[in-house]
Amino acid sequence: VQLVESGGGLAQAGGSVTLSCSASGRAFSNYAMGWFRQAPGKARELVAAVTSDGGSTYYLEDRFTVSKDNAEGTLFLRINDLRPEDAGTYYCAARAKYPNVVLYNNAEYDYWGQGTQVTVSS
Repeated sequence: VQLVESGGGLAQAGGSVTLSCSASGRAFSNYAMGWFRQAPGKARELVAAVTSDGGSTYYLEDRFTVSKDNAEGTLFLRINDLRPEDAGTYYCAARAKYPNVVLYNNAEYDYWGQGTQVTVSS
């Protein structure tokens, strides 16, 4: 599966941003998905995840919301109440193994997009 993120850019602190991840290739509904964030000099961390059917989700904080549209092959991440520490590159990732389980380690994910940059102005 090929993944392409979009929706990043400059946003104001306290505002919101919605990121999208468009998938092509194999059936999107077969994959569990995750959104990871990487700030400069820091490790990549999971901020949200969803199982293949959308039935189970994980959020680093309740300011994050993830949704998965299997019909359209698109994954979304909405971040509310943006903070300076939300800045970084956001990657979506897909995993075929154990699709009904949320996994937190980036090593568990098989496919990655190129990332989209989010900058937060204070």
